[in-house]
Amino acid sequence: MSEHADKVLQAMKDAGKPVRPGDVAKALGVESKEVSKAIKVLKKEGRIHSPKRCYYAPTE
Repeated sequence: MSEHADKVLQAMKDAGKPVRPGDVAKALGVESKEVSKAIKVLKKEGRIHSPKRCYYAPTE
């Protein structure tokens, strides 16, 4: 897993609620396309889910 994916997952856990990729990007100070790539990896691994359209949250 990439380092971005780890940071994105941690940011989602810290938020404590479903977040949009743009919000995560802003919080981490990275480009939203980097967050989108990390989300794709995390989703494939089953570590995050999408409770509603365009929002993501950790599965743990």
